Amino acid sequence: MNKADLIRAAAAKDDSLNQTTVGKSLEAILETVAETLANGDPVQLIGFGTFEVRHRAARTARNPATGETVQVAASSNAAFKAGSKLKARVNG
Repeated sequence: MNKADLIRAAAAKDDSLNQTTVGKSLEAILETVAETLANGDPVQLIGFGTFEVRHRAARTARNPATGETVQVAASSNAAFKAGSKLKARVNG
């Protein structure tokens, strides 16, 4: 399912919502989640899951083509951990 499919499916669940309204709402939610993560704060949706920032330390890696060692800089990555209700629904 891509973003457009998600918007169509969400709009179909409620007759009072149209795709434009759902699309704008989804954009606002995603922008808010991104801003919050950029500030280093987690976004917790009880039962669904938690979006958080995970930090990776700098490390030495090996180029598989040449065997040469290279330094990989430290980085921060967005991560998602599924909540208990989502896990239960996915697992049947």
